[in-house]
Amino acid sequence: MTASALVTGASRGIGLGVALRLAEQGYALTISARGEERLEKAAAHLREAGASEVRAVAADLADPEAPARVVGAHEESFGTMRALILNAGVGTAGAIADFPARRFDKTLAVNLAAPFALLQASLPLLRAAAAADPARGAKVVALSSITGVYAEAGLAAYGATKAALISLVETLNLEESGNGVSASAIAPAYVDTDMSDWIKEKIPAESMLEVNDVVELVDALLKLSSRAVLPRLVLSRAGSSMYEA
Repeated sequence: MTASALVTGASRGIGLGVALRLAEQGYALTISARGEERLEKAAAHLREAGASEVRAVAADLADPEAPARVVGAHEESFGTMRALILNAGVGTAGAIADFPARRFDKTLAVNLAAPFALLQASLPLLRAAAAADPARGAKVVALSSITGVYAEAGLAAYGATKAALISLVETLNLEESGNGVSASAIAPAYVDTDMSDWIKEKIPAESMLEVNDVVELVDALLKLSSRAVLPRLVLSRAGSSMYEA
């Protein structure tokens, strides 16, 4: 049976990098992102790279109904799920004192509520994949942030959702790793993507992590046996204090 994966936020940046690596390994893929045109271009690229099949599902994960629709599309196409890559996220800076409630609600919806719902809907498919290949099991990889481990001024809302994502991963391992479904959270500092453009005048792109740094970690995590659980990895930038984004 061909291994399949669902990757959110897969039309660019880290998500596209991970999807491309999986395509090169022959995975069948469901990819999701908000922009349909960009997503379809990514799907074509992934097919050319070697993906056995690609299902593209445009969805705004701020919509509470979107996670079930995305997972439903994956189930319809592939039946089981070897890997769930929770990459989609939003983030804006702002002090606690005057952070807009509307922005907070969207950050919470996309960075925490959506991953929870995606994970909940995917669990039957992940369990099925683990049962079909007990030696490898099934994996969940969540893209958290170093700000979810070490607090940073101005990033309270973003960091809080990313800390909660790490907690979600660790709880999943307690509940499901015995069934062959394990999870890891990767908590990187700034990665050189367009999501980090807003800070590049202060932190130059050439000092940020490369997308491939994260891709290599995801690839390694997916190759672990079902006996191994690595709950979280913190990835710092060279030359920084090691405790800041």
